[in-house]
Amino acid sequence: MRDGFVKVAAATPKIRVADCAYNAGQVIGLAREAAALGVKVIAFPELCLTGYTCGDLFLQDALLDGAEAALAAVLTATEGLDLLIALGLPVRHGGELYNCAAVLHRGRLLGLTPKCFLPNYGEFYERRWFASGRAVRGYAALAGQTAPLAPRQVFQCPAAPGLAVGAEVCEDLWAPEPPSVELARAGATLILNLSASDEVVGKAAYRRQLVASQSARLLCAYVYADAGRGESTTDLVFAGHDLVAENGTILAESRFSTGLTVTEIDTARLLYERRRNTTFEDRQDLDLFWYHQVDLAPAETALTRPISPSPFVPADEGVRAERCEEILTIAAQGLAQRLEHTGCGRAVLGLSGGLDSTLAALIAVRALDLLGRPRRDLLCVTMPCFGTTKRTRSNAEVLAQRLGAELRTVDITRAVNQHFSDIGQDPESHDVTFENAQARERTQVLMDLANQTGGLVVGTGDLSELALGWCTYNGDQMSMYAVNASIPKTLVRYVVDYAARTAGDAALAGVLADILATPVSPELLPAVDGEISQKTEDLVGPYELHDFFLYYAVRWAFPPRKVLRLAEYAFAGAYDRQTILKWLKTFYRRFFAQQFKRSAAPDGPKVGTVALSPRGDWRMPSDGAVTLWLKELENL
Repeated sequence: MRDGFVKVAAATPKIRVADCAYNAGQVIGLAREAAALGVKVIAFPELCLTGYTCGDLFLQDALLDGAEAALAAVLTATEGLDLLIALGLPVRHGGELYNCAAVLHRGRLLGLTPKCFLPNYGEFYERRWFASGRAVRGYAALAGQTAPLAPRQVFQCPAAPGLAVGAEVCEDLWAPEPPSVELARAGATLILNLSASDEVVGKAAYRRQLVASQSARLLCAYVYADAGRGESTTDLVFAGHDLVAENGTILAESRFSTGLTVTEIDTARLLYERRRNTTFEDRQDLDLFWYHQVDLAPAETALTRPISPSPFVPADEGVRAERCEEILTIAAQGLAQRLEHTGCGRAVLGLSGGLDSTLAALIAVRALDLLGRPRRDLLCVTMPCFGTTKRTRSNAEVLAQRLGAELRTVDITRAVNQHFSDIGQDPESHDVTFENAQARERTQVLMDLANQTGGLVVGTGDLSELALGWCTYNGDQMSMYAVNASIPKTLVRYVVDYAARTAGDAALAGVLADILATPVSPELLPAVDGEISQKTEDLVGPYELHDFFLYYAVRWAFPPRKVLRLAEYAFAGAYDRQTILKWLKTFYRRFFAQQFKRSAAPDGPKVGTVALSPRGDWRMPSDGAVTLWLKELENL
């Protein structure tokens, strides 16, 4: 349970309707299997000890006695399991019958959560047998034990900080005000839903959407355990559609099967999201809730949940294409508004033949199209100097031509050499001054051309470069509108690739493909045999690692040890621990040391959940010390 990870399961046993002893055996078997896998919390379906489809048999004491005996058998058999179990059964109390979720741990019945909202339409007639549990609050005697019977119950686990469990039953989730809303506001981070939802065409997609949406609204994890094989198929089919969701994302799912659906939830992530979300308000009337302490034993949780090595890039090709189109549209809309508002006659950008300036040019022509203006209003400037290669210069020229932009070449070699002479810089000393003088000269050229043409300088730097401070202060760090400012490098590549595949112009697609194949470089050091000699990732590390670090360290505020753990898991077989650790230290050092560049960042459109604008998403002192973060990594 280290780092907030807790292994959970939804379980669908194969049952026999009204055969309570058999059903108890199936529950016990799956509980033991789950415990052997390291599961700490497990949910079984609604009324799983009897079967949901018993109908008028629910009015028979023989069935109700059998369910109570089955619960006793489960309690006895699970005494040695360090497992919080929620299972469904009918419970007699005060002259009424309630459809309940029984929560148990190590042979103790901790609580009974009744179903609040009973369907009485279509094929469901639960009010014929059961009473609503919305108003009930008391104690019930069951299976030789006494436990609270009430809807507002939260089961807290001190050994797993942040793990607090609440339960609701099937239709409760479909109600306008589900009990899970109150439970989450009372501190529950994990909601268990014991369900028996029949399967008809289209319902699975709706159910999936409902579970994911509820976990997002409540900033919680949600385990949905559904009835399946063995239920009566007189009129309905039950598919055992089990789901585990976390904050809007489906982590695990199974359908038309029995057994366990296992994954890990991250309670630390959920708690962070609740802290930062000011619209998530805790309840004040907590005296209306029962709080139980569950002594789960601390354990190391092996990770099996999906952790993408590219968290900014959707794995599904269709979703990825949709994301790329949306990014291009958002960024273009932002630039169009800025051009229109300022009354600038032109967009001016430095076109190097690299990925970032290519993406900025693609966005700029879209903005001009939105404004109904000619693409010649985009002035692309190529500024060759010491490190410019024939390949990148040629690509810049072809790209500008295929986009319909105006291209101007301004060779800055002489100007930079004059500047070296002015400040006494040795041209043979390829130090930071040698590099930054070129970057600043290029920015000066762009700014002056913008003045000359009534234009606006479009920035080309991306989110990853801002995070690492891999930009020259008052050089490529500066512009009048930075269209790539919240697009990470790993995603820049896919957006350009998307533009190539949808170009409808073979020549444009060809040049974009060659740009994609060109090593990432600022081209500030002299070329060797006409080839790029300065490769960014050789100097600061792989961008796929840095984007991973950025996502988890900034978006989720994970501590360094957890970022390292996740990176080792996500990049297993690609990078070893020492390599990841080396570049993670580089990330933290640069991220803290280079904040002053971000504090002076120009305007730019936010396109994703991670952004570093000093005016909105990221407010950090430029003099913040990295000591605590590096110390944690050193201690590892």
